[in-house]
Amino acid sequence: MSPSLPPLDTTATEPEGRGRIAPGFLRVFAAACVVGAGAGLLAAAFRAAVERLQRVLHDGLSAWSGAPALLASMAVTATLVGVALWLVRRFAPEAAGSGVQEIEGALEGTRPVRWRRVLPVKFLGGVCALASGMVVGREGPTVQMGAQFGGLVNEVLRLRREAAHALLAAGSAAGLAAAFNAPLSGVLFVIEEMRPRFHYGFTSVQAVLVASACADVTSRAVSHRGPVFEFTAFPAPALSALWLFPLFGALLGLVGVLFNGSLIALLRGLDRLSANRRLAVGVLVGAAVGLATWAWSDVTGGGYQAITDAVALRFAIPTLLLLFALRFGATVLSYASGIPGGIFTPMLALGTLLGVGIGLGVDRLDVFDVHPAVFAIVGMGALFSSTVRAPLTGIALAIELTASFDLILPLLLACSMSTLVAEALGGRPIYELLLERSLARAPVDAAPAAE
Repeated sequence: MSPSLPPLDTTATEPEGRGRIAPGFLRVFAAACVVGAGAGLLAAAFRAAVERLQRVLHDGLSAWSGAPALLASMAVTATLVGVALWLVRRFAPEAAGSGVQEIEGALEGTRPVRWRRVLPVKFLGGVCALASGMVVGREGPTVQMGAQFGGLVNEVLRLRREAAHALLAAGSAAGLAAAFNAPLSGVLFVIEEMRPRFHYGFTSVQAVLVASACADVTSRAVSHRGPVFEFTAFPAPALSALWLFPLFGALLGLVGVLFNGSLIALLRGLDRLSANRRLAVGVLVGAAVGLATWAWSDVTGGGYQAITDAVALRFAIPTLLLLFALRFGATVLSYASGIPGGIFTPMLALGTLLGVGIGLGVDRLDVFDVHPAVFAIVGMGALFSSTVRAPLTGIALAIELTASFDLILPLLLACSMSTLVAEALGGRPIYELLLERSLARAPVDAAPAAE
């Protein structure tokens, strides 16, 4: 397998001149199709496995009630978290967390690509972590698995190093596209979030485009599912109410900085513990999540049910704010435990909860004709933008997840403002911070050798 990739001389990999195509383009294009289809299959299988295990656990635990049900919920979650953490610690430490930072490191040549280890560990560990109810999302695992599958295809085909770079990026985009049925978001995520490391050229961009499309088509064909959320179309706010959205975006810019700071601070604190103590902390967090699942299921899990309930206006403002606070803490604790899982979906849930709370408050003023759920959808994109520092991806993701094409203007206003505020406050993108931590813990010269 190919180890981590060194930075490319971008002036030498793409011929100059309009209409000229890099040598071997068709081979890379075909390989990107294979990577996209493979990532789509992996994402569909991963989602099916998580849902199947969740159903088995739900059916088993539903036979209990009272204190036995509470203890069983805590024990099951702690056990699944323990299994996930053991797999990561024993076989593939780079499979911890979302894995996005690992792919960015591989693109710049500072992290290894070990698909033989990472693919099975990320899949099995991710299934255990997500099915347990920990507050993480499936998009992180699918992004990393997609990129690792790109490494597999590159090894089989023995392509040039420039092509290997393109297939890693294409697999990342395909993994995100398949996780959310959001192909445009997958493309923009690579081009925008990975821009310091992504080799922007004709071949690489086309590889990312075709891989995302193939992943989405494959995932939809296998799972027979469309958009993640099938909300009723909400009308665009009047021009007189648009000024509310930059203010809302500014608030979420602050929240994004607080989220990133809290997560990194906790990770650094846990890094000072021994490996066995970190494992014990992770299991304890799992037990606490099991308790929370038994008490109030909307607090735990990726957040799909919480998003659906919030947009349906099933919560009052105090409940929304409490749920936001609880999920904020649960997200930080779950990710910091070291299990395989992403933070995209939990962030979308946080933006939704705070958005609906703000929207209900605005609605009570009886001055602006804006549906509260509009703030929920805008909140998805704005919090993502401030945390990841990728406003175009945040806008596209909110639109593709909810089919809310009429809300482009409020999304633009809120996402741009949230990004500006986060930058002004000195915040840094979450994956940049996570990559720095990975490199500090395991420098490239100390990284395990490629297999």
